Amino acid sequence: MMRSDAGNFMSVQFAALSENESFARVVVASFVSRLDPTMEELNDLKTVVSEAVTNCIIHGYDSNPEGVVSISASIENETIYMTIEDQGKGIEDLELAKQPLYTSKPELERSGMGFTIMESFMDEFEVTSEPGRGTSISMKKTIVSKKALYN
Repeated sequence: MMRSDAGNFMSVQFAALSENESFARVVVASFVSRLDPTMEELNDLKTVVSEAVTNCIIHGYDSNPEGVVSISASIENETIYMTIEDQGKGIEDLELAKQPLYTSKPELERSGMGFTIMESFMDEFEVTSEPGRGTSISMKKTIVSKKALYN
């Protein structure tokens, strides 16, 4: 879903450490700030980034800090395209994993709502995964201009 012809783009990689989840949120929030998102839009994006990055760390790499999480994003007009991915263990049954309340790690008290949250907060959402090779989450969100809200 990442646009190669986009005028503005960024890419970042970081260690699969839980403390880097907040870093990822800030990076994406800073990148999208030029679109002047509403607080709700910004919070939605930050939540989606948190969910995706946490999935990479906990499920993709089983909390192994040697793993690498990648985020790439581009902005075209008022739309942000974003891909968050790992090269971890992948998802055996993607359709099962996308079911609300399903979690492969119930012992960690995971809610199983990550994919559902991401899908509901974004305009477009797609997960691709290959066991043994990793998972990629691609998303798209059009930011409503605050100027349009007040005119």
